[in-house]
Amino acid sequence: MAIPPTRCNARPGRGSWLASGLLALALALGGLAGLGWALAAANLDRMQQLARERYGPTAEETVIAWRRLLAEQRGQPVEQQLAAVNTFFNRRILYELDPVVWNQNDYWATPLEFMGRAAGDCEDFAIAKYMTLLELGVPNERLRMIYVRARTAGAKTEAHMVLGYYENPSDEPLILDNLVTSIRPASRRPDLTPVFSFNSQGLWVAGQSQSSADPTARLSRWREVLDRMKQEGL
Repeated sequence: MAIPPTRCNARPGRGSWLASGLLALALALGGLAGLGWALAAANLDRMQQLARERYGPTAEETVIAWRRLLAEQRGQPVEQQLAAVNTFFNRRILYELDPVVWNQNDYWATPLEFMGRAAGDCEDFAIAKYMTLLELGVPNERLRMIYVRARTAGAKTEAHMVLGYYENPSDEPLILDNLVTSIRPASRRPDLTPVFSFNSQGLWVAGQSQSSADPTARLSRWREVLDRMKQEGL
């Protein structure tokens, strides 16, 4: 996973995670304004058909189970939805790096591709959880994919992506992580330092007063994966 060259000088802690303390930038990404409509018109039958045609019966079974998850969780309390979606992908999908799964150094998979290959890296987990929760009706403004520096053994840190849920902009997020099974508040994840976060509406940079790079160029893969999702029916 190649992280963009954004640097964060903020120390880990509650303040650096707050939505209200981050810079909001409009993303000039074509088609993002229509994402809500696309989700409302999601063609789940087409996704299931493509799973069977492209990846085979096992992938189709995974998509069927995902559709069952959507049916069971629609209208449930958001805490239950978060837990169910987090558990579904963490248990069913193998964590694997892009060169192994896609023979590319950095590839962002759609939820269909992710479930079809039954493997992916941290971005793929975060994207699949984000799109699934949107499909369940969780408001877009409460969800962000967050690039972090994750502290591993010793003082070493690595680029990583998680999904954050903000009940309110002034709240610290709950963190959905493919490497940690439980959903925890950000204050209980001192191993993570946020760098920037984004969704289909904007980009937020931690600890900076202005963007260090063009957000459109920085998130070109995000635009590409959104386009592919529309083609696949999501």
